[in-house]
Amino acid sequence: MSAKSFIGKPKPNRLLFNVSLKVSRPLFSIIIVTWNALDHLQRFLPKVVGSDHPSFEIIIADNASKDGSADWVKENYPVVRIASLDKNYGYCGGNNRAAEYANGRILIFLNNDAEPNSEWLSALEQTFQDKKTGVVQPKILSVDQPDHFEYAGAAGGFLDKMGYPFCRGRIFDTVEKDEGQYDEAGPIFWASGAALAIRKDLFEESGGFDEDFEFHMEEIDLCWRVHKMGHKVIYQPESVVYHLGGGSLPMGNPRKVFYNYRNNLVMLTKNLDQIPFLIIFGRLLLDGVYGIKSLLTGNPSDTWAIIRAHFAFYGQLSRTLQKRKLLKAKCRFPTPVNLIYSRSIVADYFLRGKKTFSELDFN
Repeated sequence: MSAKSFIGKPKPNRLLFNVSLKVSRPLFSIIIVTWNALDHLQRFLPKVVGSDHPSFEIIIADNASKDGSADWVKENYPVVRIASLDKNYGYCGGNNRAAEYANGRILIFLNNDAEPNSEWLSALEQTFQDKKTGVVQPKILSVDQPDHFEYAGAAGGFLDKMGYPFCRGRIFDTVEKDEGQYDEAGPIFWASGAALAIRKDLFEESGGFDEDFEFHMEEIDLCWRVHKMGHKVIYQPESVVYHLGGGSLPMGNPRKVFYNYRNNLVMLTKNLDQIPFLIIFGRLLLDGVYGIKSLLTGNPSDTWAIIRAHFAFYGQLSRTLQKRKLLKAKCRFPTPVNLIYSRSIVADYFLRGKKTFSELDFN
């Protein structure tokens, strides 16, 4: 991927669609990326198809699955469009390529292990009535514990001053029970890629997901660009999605650790308003502390993943700085500092014992 390609439209590679049904332009295009996850489609797709809204289409972005996913969808849900990709492009690449052919004015990127409540689209539609709203995230609850938030997104995401992400309803490994404490719609810094709705024209103008990220934090990077293009990212609790989670890279997987640490450094370098190197140096120290902790607690694979993440970041630094330059020319609005936690979430959580969002000194 070239340094400029995140600004322009992603290019399709031998993308084929089943065209069994012609529809007028819908309001929503629900895009579901899948790779050899027929069991997830069989379990969760019926609820998506059964959404109670008059104007939506569903596109399955099939990353060259070998388990019969496309055939099963064609046989059981011919109304669903299938984007058959020639290889596995991952979350970013699969979504970018399928979005090229979406008919809806609003794109919804939905994980293949997520199921919405039947009325979820109506609440999203209402939220997008505000023309400044660019991205909306539903409330994300756990499939296994429906009265608890789900790790990936919960009630909307934020960053602390060092760039560490966290959510209302989930900070590090502490996941809260949903007791209505976050039932007010409002601005957030980032929306989870498990269920992210964005205006199609804005997605195209922003360049879509940065495929250099491969997995993890690509949605935070996208939402940061949306803010800097003058649009709002909103959490809407009246739209509810239940998410299983851990399907692509489960918790504790060293690859997950690698992508989280590398991609966070790339995201900060691209998007920080100020010169990023002081923050990056601070992150080097903090990440080093966690690496030592992992080593001492018997997780040397995590330590090695963090080391590799930093070297991978430095290896692509020139390309990342080129992207930063392009972004500064394109995105004219400052980062909304009111959505950045001015303290260290690491210190508050591990040293001060603040485990929930309501305990934070968030001004």
